This record gives sequence, structure tokens and C-alpha cells, in this order.
Amino acid sequence: MSIIADDNDFKSSAIADKKKRSVVKAECLDNDKHFENCIRPKTFDTYIGQSALKETLKITIAAAKKRELPLDHLLFYGPPGLGKTTLAGVIAEQMGVEIKITSAPALERPRDIIGILMSLKEGEILFIDEIHRLNKVAEEILYPAMEDFFLDMTTGKSQTVKTLRIPLPKFTLIGATTKAGELSGPLRDRFGIIHRLEFYTEDELSQVITRTAGILDIEITEEGAHAIAKRSRGTPRIANRLVKRVADYALVKHDGKITEDVANKSLDILKIDNFGLDNTDRSLLKLIIEKYDGGPVGIETIAAAIGEDVRTIEDVCEPFLLQAGLLQRTPRGRKVTPETYRHLGYKNININGQKSLF
Repeated sequence: MSIIADDNDFKSSAIADKKKRSVVKAECLDNDKHFENCIRPKTFDTYIGQSALKETLKITIAAAKKRELPLDHLLFYGPPGLGKTTLAGVIAEQMGVEIKITSAPALERPRDIIGILMSLKEGEILFIDEIHRLNKVAEEILYPAMEDFFLDMTTGKSQTVKTLRIPLPKFTLIGATTKAGELSGPLRDRFGIIHRLEFYTEDELSQVITRTAGILDIEITEEGAHAIAKRSRGTPRIANRLVKRVADYALVKHDGKITEDVANKSLDILKIDNFGLDNTDRSLLKLIIEKYDGGPVGIETIAAAIGEDVRTIEDVCEPFLLQAGLLQRTPRGRKVTPETYRHLGYKNININGQKSLF
């Protein structure tokens, strides 16, 4: 049985898929988890990128093994999709210990965090994602657990209240957050190692894409990998999603092989440009240019005008736009840069009252 599809069929499918989710946003969705688990690297040799951080961690792990002690508590922060959870898994693998993974929103009640701490074994790693969202009670429980490896509990009521100090096995807490500034000072100070994960270069993303394609048995050329990497916003999670979308197009419209031409055509259909911007990003930038003379304009005004939530703009759109030099934050609001005008093809635009030609 043969399958016949034209560009309109693929375009309609791509648009429908985009309505469900955007492939250029870095949040981890439920249906991505199985896919990510299949392609996650298990060693530093297969973990691509973050070279300086990897070298530091190798030394720290080697020292901990020689001392026969658990690692100091670690905090990783940075934009979503850069490999914080994956890195925690690699550390556990290199230390030869088990890792328990949870997220701060799941630890709503005291018994949730107490149960996890009580279940830990000597040397094990506890990974808490989005740790800045821990509630105050959970934080208070973590303080003695991280510092002295004791769990302070109370039993009884009124005059019969007793305080219990239960010893815990020595463990390592790895926290991950996209908002290090929202972490409380006392909690942040209890981490012995704090590192920021950086956006990936195009060459690093090309290696990630080639590796993922190999695992998924997708044929891809070096030029095809670079074409996808160029539009992946410096984020491995986005690059891996785009590999799947481009592979679908290559399978339906071509011979299944991802070349530079195939990658560019499929990403054009998905409305992802050479900077990795999608329709939401371009709408945001064009709004500031066309309605507010390039800014500054308040974030609430932008959110209302394009129909997006303020947190979505701050957490999803802005990190890359700021990194790429397309957007600026000022005390008076957001404003675009001359590079934004050039990228979006504007000419004869007034910037700060002066006429500029791009």
C-alpha cells in the first residue's frame, strides 16, 4: 500500500501539530519524556556540550571517590532544555549510585519530602527539578537534612509534643532551576557547587542532532544536521524535537534522508526561521516595532496585545531573544535592537528619532 501526500497535506499536518504545541519551546512535555529517556547520554563522553562544567565535575567526582564520600550538594540553573536532568543522571552513573528524581511542585505536603528523605540510602542522589518552587515547609525540612544529615520531626500535641532528631544516610541533593533568583538565600547557600548551564553552539547542537539521528536510525548528512542546529535556539531539547519533525517530512516527501535542502524546506513549512524564531516570537518583535516604535513597552502590554501569558513570555520567549541580541530589558520596558530590524527585513526605520537604513 502506498501513501501519497502533497505539500499542502504536510503543511496542514504541521500547522495542526503546531496548534497542539510549539516545537521551538523548550518545556518538557509529558509525551516527550519517553523519547528523552531513550536518547539521554549516560556518560560524560556521550554528553555533548558544557565542556567547562564537565571538566569541573570530573575532578569533583574523582575527588569524592578517593575520599569515599558523597558529592557536595549541587545546584544547576539556566534556561529549560539545556540538559540539567540529563547531567544529574550522568553524575549518578559516574558515582555508581542510584538517583531518585522528583520535582518541587510534587512535594506539596511535609510527608512527601520526609518520605523521600527516609527512603534514601547511603551515597544516593536526590534530584529536585524546579527547586525554586519548593514551599516554605519543605525548605525548612531540607535545611538540617542537607547540612547535618538529620531529619527534625515533632510528635504529639500540646504539652506532650516531643522533638525527634532522626539521622539520615549521607546523600547528595542536586537541584535544578530555571530561576535561580527566586531561590531563597538560606537554601542556595547550602549548595556546595553551583553552576549555570550555557546555550549550545551550532557545532555542539549539530553533534547532538547527529547522535540522536543515529539512535533513532534516521539517515542525516552533516549539512542537514547543521541546518537543523542553526534553527534550534541553542537548545538540545528543541534540536531533538526538530529532528523528529524533519524526519517525518523526509520520509513522506523524499527518500527518508535528511539533507540540507530537506531540512530547510521542512523547517520553512513549520515557520521556523534561520534564527529559530517561530510565529509567536516574530509577532512579539513586530508588535514592539510597529505599534510602539521599537519600545520600550511594558511586558503586560505585550502579553495582552499578542494574547500570551506574561509568564510564558518571560520564561519561554525572552531568554533566547535576549541571548540572541534581538530584545533588551530596560527599566521602562522591553525594546528591540537594530539587529531585530535587520533580521525581520525592515528598512528606513526611525530608531531613537534618527532615520536608519538597513
